[in-house]
Order: sequence, then structure tokens, then C-alpha cells
Amino acid sequence: MAHEHFVPQRHVKGERSTMRTVIRGMIVISALAGTLVSNARTQGQAPAQTAPASAQPALSADEVVSKYIDAIGGKAAISQVKSISMETSMQVMGNDAPGTTTVVDGVGYKMETDFNGSKIVQCVNDKGGWMINPMAGASDPAPMPDDQYKSGKDQIYIGGPLFDYASKGNKIEVVPGDPGTYKIKVTSKDNVETSYVIDAKTFLVKSTTRKGDMQGQPVDITVSYSDYRKADGGFLMPYAMDMDFGGQFQLGVTVKKVELNKTIDPAIFEMPKPAAAPAAAPAAPASKPSM
Repeated sequence: MAHEHFVPQRHVKGERSTMRTVIRGMIVISALAGTLVSNARTQGQAPAQTAPASAQPALSADEVVSKYIDAIGGKAAISQVKSISMETSMQVMGNDAPGTTTVVDGVGYKMETDFNGSKIVQCVNDKGGWMINPMAGASDPAPMPDDQYKSGKDQIYIGGPLFDYASKGNKIEVVPGDPGTYKIKVTSKDNVETSYVIDAKTFLVKSTTRKGDMQGQPVDITVSYSDYRKADGGFLMPYAMDMDFGGQFQLGVTVKKVELNKTIDPAIFEMPKPAAAPAAAPAAPASKPSM
């Protein structure tokens, strides 16, 4: 950050507690942010249309997903995206926290965020997850808790949970939603449930919701997507995400830059070894008493 912020000591404990919630939520927002790529559609292709909301047809879950895949460019177009790199800014606690997000399809996902000079890292690969969280006093890489890994491991797939859902072991179903939308519930093979609200006219995702916690209490964590723009290659992507922790806490993410199909070393997704402790300085020899 360009400027340091003085925080009174009596607020430090509360801020750290809030930041722990933010850090825990980052894995959720990054998991749900897979929609950034899976919401892409090729340039020049008109969004799929349905009848007005008043005459909205009753579609099956497979039909909704099929139209969703068509609206974002089709299976062939999605399959051509092998990696994505993003520069982002997270708006949290009155500050802008710059960051980067890197995904290699089926290999790994890594998000790095700079908050007041502290680098926070969340990383998931096909075998497990790890994190660096200086805000919680953990400056060395540490394995990610299993529940967070299960919640976020689908983010290594660029197409998201709806793309080739059956091959990922996911189950889908239509559940009641608001007029003008279709609501699809996805249940992963680890029984992680995510609800997708899909616009009935464009078939683009408007929001996603997943269970999480806030200060130890279960809440619905909802991410809303907006400001869709065409990225390189003609893909339409949401450049803004707003995250809500059950109405108790909010943060936003703005995408600044997107690059597709960069060559990325998969080694960046492996957990680095902790930094070696500095060697102790040799003891000074005892001085002889003067005569």
C-alpha cells in the first residue's frame, strides 16, 4: 500500500478477528470466482434468449446448463482456454488490496493479495491446498484445512462446476428461484453445495451462494457478478464481484487486467518450504581479566 495506517491497540484484536473471516472467505470467493472464466462467450455471438419472465418455460437442470454453455461460447471455446491470469483489487475495510489470480486448467489455482504490506496467499492444486496468512501470525506456508480445500478445489477447473459437471462427480438440480431467473443447485462429490442464479434471458450467472461461517456462525456467502466486458480473445467476463457474508460483512473485487493462455510454470502451485531460521551468531570469546 502507498500509505501505512495507524490502528489503535484496542482495535487490533477486532481487526485481526475480522481479517481471519476475510481470509477464510477468500477461498470461497476464489472458488466462486471460477465464474469469471466460465461466464465467457465468444465475440459476436448473441446471448441465448428465452421467453419473457411471465412466460418463462420450465426447463430441466440439463437444459439450463446446456443453454448456459451455449451462451458462454460452447464447449469447444471453453476448452481452448488453458490458463488465465488476472490482476485484481479487493476493497476491504476501507482499503484497496491489490492482488493476482492465476489458474491452469486442472492443475492449480493461486491467489495472492497484498493487505497493508502483508502478502496473503491461497493456493489449491489437484492434490491439496496451502496458504500463507501473516494476519493470523502464520508467515510460513501451511497446509489448508480440509474443509477449505474441499470448498475451493473446484476452482482449478476453468470451466467451473457446471462445465462437464458429471465428469467432475457433480450433481445438478433446479430449485425454486426468483422470476426471470433459473436457480441451479450443484452438489459436489464432497457434498459441497453451491447455488447458481442464472439470468433467464442471457443465461449468464448473476450470483452464486455457498455456505460459510462468520465469527464461527454459519452464514450464506453470496457473490454477485456485474460489469461484464470482453477480455482478450473476445470473451465476456464479469469485472466486478461483490461478496456478502450473511449481511454481516461485505467486500468487493474488481478485475483490472486479464490474460488468457499464458505459459505458466505449474511449480508455482506447489507449497514452498518454510524459510530457514537464521543461524545463531557465534558466541564472543570471554575476555581475559586485566592484570
